[in-house]
Amino acid sequence: MRAILDVVLLVLDLYTWVIIASAVLSWLVAFNVVNIRNDVVRAIWNMINQLTEPLLQPIRRRLPDMGGLDISPIVLLLAVFLLQRVIAYYIYPNVF
Repeated sequence: MRAILDVVLLVLDLYTWVIIASAVLSWLVAFNVVNIRNDVVRAIWNMINQLTEPLLQPIRRRLPDMGGLDISPIVLLLAVFLLQRVIAYYIYPNVF
């Protein structure tokens, strides 16, 4: 059981980096630092969006409109951190 929890914690760590990469890439695209018409950039953009958008869209629907500011990645990161803490402090120590 500990091995499964270790894998879950590792996946959550990796997903944290994917969320951060998504936010940074969206800034780079918005400020025209990288061109989305480039095949490599488009492939990375599509992959990151496919990984993050299924969880970001429900958060965006529930958050109030804040103009051009999107804080849904921050909310998702807080949820991931909370899940990691719950696993690490409550579930992981009780596994035999």
